[in-house]
Amino acid sequence: MIDKVLVAGSGAMGSQIAMVAALAGCEVTLYDIDRGALERALVDLRERLDRQVAKGRRPAGKVEAALDRLSFTTDLTEETADVDLVIEAIVERLPLKRAFFARLDGLCPARTLLASNSSSFVPSAMASATARPDRFLNLHFFNPALVMACVEVVRGPLTADVAVEAALEFVERLGKTPVVLDNEIPGFVANRLLGAVRDEAIGLLEGGYAGVEAIDTAARTALGYPMGPFELMDLTGIDIGYLTRTARFEETGDPADAPSATVTALVEQGHLGRKSGHGFYTYDGAGNRTGTADLKGQD
Repeated sequence: MIDKVLVAGSGAMGSQIAMVAALAGCEVTLYDIDRGALERALVDLRERLDRQVAKGRRPAGKVEAALDRLSFTTDLTEETADVDLVIEAIVERLPLKRAFFARLDGLCPARTLLASNSSSFVPSAMASATARPDRFLNLHFFNPALVMACVEVVRGPLTADVAVEAALEFVERLGKTPVVLDNEIPGFVANRLLGAVRDEAIGLLEGGYAGVEAIDTAARTALGYPMGPFELMDLTGIDIGYLTRTARFEETGDPADAPSATVTALVEQGHLGRKSGHGFYTYDGAGNRTGTADLKGQD
């Protein structure tokens, strides 16, 4: 049974994954090389959870107990001696991930399960940096992890059945819904489906067939999506999708896998969506949408 968890990377995904595990009763350590990033993660988590408590979605006592089970560290060696599971959520750069897992492999007990939250890289691309590919897989959570139910459990070609079974038990303990991939494929299931919708939306926009707001409205009112593809890209971060497509293009060499001209231009200009105040839409300092961005010259 997985009781002690280490989550590496204190960004939005890593910090929320750590909190989800703590809420489920696990002893959790959130690791980052930047002490300031850990401090910001704690502030963000408290704000998110306070809102959920205020709305009656979580009991205040359960939240405080979970926060007591969550610790923060910049010392990786100190927290790996008896860890059951490590979930990596660091920057989406394959060399960095491989180096990180190679280091973990030398620090963690042989029984420790190693997992990546990445959807950009398949398990085998990272597992080969370790001596335990049989205990390596991807556990892909969705943003925001405190809310989204799905977790993709992706096995590599050498992942052992016992590792998958342990991962499934852990995901179910979190109250999440596991989706198992028996064979690895870049993008997994959900992001490949979502990518097809995003590609078509970008194609309609760049072809001059419809504007951003019209396409989003159609997705919401005709297809029943909670938000349109451009709204979602702004929410999750346009740079995240850009890095994912860039990684896939580098892997396949297929021009169809490269980021679109529109997305590339937005990233180059620092227009990354809601977090930067400008993406396909514009936002005020509180993150409220104020209008549709002018995308002229970006198609």
